[in-house]
Amino acid sequence: MQSRFRQGLALHRQGDLAAAERIYLDVLQREPQHFDSLHMLAVIALQTGRTRRGIELLRKAIALNEKVAAAHNNLGKALMDLGRPEQALASFDRALALDQNFAEACVNHGNALVALRRSEQALASYAKAIDLQPDYAEAHRNCGNVFSKLRRHDEAFAAYDKVFALRPDLMGAEGHRLYAKMHFCDWSNWEAECAHLVASVRSGLVNTQPFIFLAVPSSCEDQLQCARTWVAQNFPPAKNPVWHGERYDHDRIRVAYLSADFRQHALSFLTAGMFECHDKSRFEITGVSFGVDDNSEIRARLKASFERFVDVRSHSDQEIADLLKSLEIDIAVDLMGFTTDSRTGIFARRPAPIQVQYMGYPGTMAAQYIDYMVADRMVIPEHHKPHYSERIAFLPDSYFVNDTRRPIADKAFTRAELGLPETGFVFCCFNSNHKITPPVFDGWMRILRQVEGSVLWLLQDNAKAADNLRKEAHARGVDAARLIFAPRMPPPEHLARHRAADLFLDTLPYNAHTTASDALWAGLPVLTCLGETFVGRVAASLLNAVGLPELVTTTSEQYERLAIELATTNQKLAAIRAKLADNRLATPLFDAGLFTAHIEAAYTAMHARHQAGLPPDHIIISK
Repeated sequence: MQSRFRQGLALHRQGDLAAAERIYLDVLQREPQHFDSLHMLAVIALQTGRTRRGIELLRKAIALNEKVAAAHNNLGKALMDLGRPEQALASFDRALALDQNFAEACVNHGNALVALRRSEQALASYAKAIDLQPDYAEAHRNCGNVFSKLRRHDEAFAAYDKVFALRPDLMGAEGHRLYAKMHFCDWSNWEAECAHLVASVRSGLVNTQPFIFLAVPSSCEDQLQCARTWVAQNFPPAKNPVWHGERYDHDRIRVAYLSADFRQHALSFLTAGMFECHDKSRFEITGVSFGVDDNSEIRARLKASFERFVDVRSHSDQEIADLLKSLEIDIAVDLMGFTTDSRTGIFARRPAPIQVQYMGYPGTMAAQYIDYMVADRMVIPEHHKPHYSERIAFLPDSYFVNDTRRPIADKAFTRAELGLPETGFVFCCFNSNHKITPPVFDGWMRILRQVEGSVLWLLQDNAKAADNLRKEAHARGVDAARLIFAPRMPPPEHLARHRAADLFLDTLPYNAHTTASDALWAGLPVLTCLGETFVGRVAASLLNAVGLPELVTTTSEQYERLAIELATTNQKLAAIRAKLADNRLATPLFDAGLFTAHIEAAYTAMHARHQAGLPPDHIIISK
């Protein structure tokens, strides 16, 4: 039997899973307690997406011989696939008890700890794997991922730099390395490294996660190529989709919103009003949450806004897809795209007849199973449509949803309390530091040199970034003391402190999105420069919807000139601030009810096409 088993194992290693499976079954037919055949049969089940069957076979194998570390390791990986990190951790512990030098099990042990949000312990597990196998690129990469989540960006860069040295073609490695570097504003070789990453994408390498790539100067075509390659490698369409072409006959259109961010997160603060405003007589609204329950006030508000709220953290992608199918969801809305903790695999299984991506990811997903993307004419102009795989549902005004119940603290901060000088013009930008690029910073320093006594107020994202930005200011002939860094605050206080600033300066190629909305909601004018891709056109969308198109510039020279003019012409800036104050609650940007009516019109049009047997097509919603 062992000779016959080795034949199967050889075929297995060659990738002929079907032939290997037949041999393993043949061996087990003759010798039902043949551990190796049972174990490898389980591995094939896992490799072919039959996770539950794999777990069943692994448990049978372990019952025959509980002393094989690899079996426990494989069981742990299968349990992780089902979203059961606590059970998986126990399996990895058992594997390591049997073989303390099992580097792969150390990495998997760390992965389970990450899923359980035990970051420091995860780092220790990865470090042990690296001690055992110093060239273990995946272990270094996973260290970098944890450091990034902890905002320890310089340590993340060191880990990714090691990965890139070991295996420059490892999936996502090049992008993660550059992204970490951008987060602490280390601009050494910036242009060359950005150009190299773009060239990697154009050559078809899977060298960067698409969300990371959005922050790199690139074209719509490049972003489409990046997403297409990523999806093909990681989230291809399921061979056996969950939805089989049925057309449901419901009294109301059933819409499900899926996200890991139904918690203290910008997405929740922005969308809460929309969920509450949905017309429940025409739409049945379900929230599907696969993120942490932080017991926050905003999560409680979200749960109350949905007719049905389902916590599926412990469910696999397949189980969630099956759930959506059982609920006969008409329209499944992905609020995440390729952002952190997203679950694109759910949509790859096609659980709903209409699948939409909205709000979370500002770019194409290049996935054939995402039918529509919600946008507007500013973020996706007509000539950009060919670079999106989705059909576009164009909303009037802005695609960007806002909630008018976002509280602004009553506290009137003094300049001294915020670390600002008592006099002088205050430019500010509370964007994440990675959005600050050398060309943008060059422009800001030219503006400061022209506006005497002015300061630039930035978000204090991490200490290393602040140090580097001060050095860059000094190198450009600007006193580093003119850069003031704002520590993080709770949202109501953060909104309130905007009142101490005079003008918000936007970034390129990645605009302010939520941060621009925050500024405008707090009454602070935003000056932007129109970019070439979706991420660089969002602030213009917001400004048009709030009636301030005069703050949208189209060249860096125009942007700098207008910033200087507004800072040195009190009457002009005062007029714009007054206009914003008048428009804030009188224009579409902060009208959640109007916005919801528009997106419902888009959903209705999508549904009508499907019910008529028509394929998805571009949709234009008029005012």
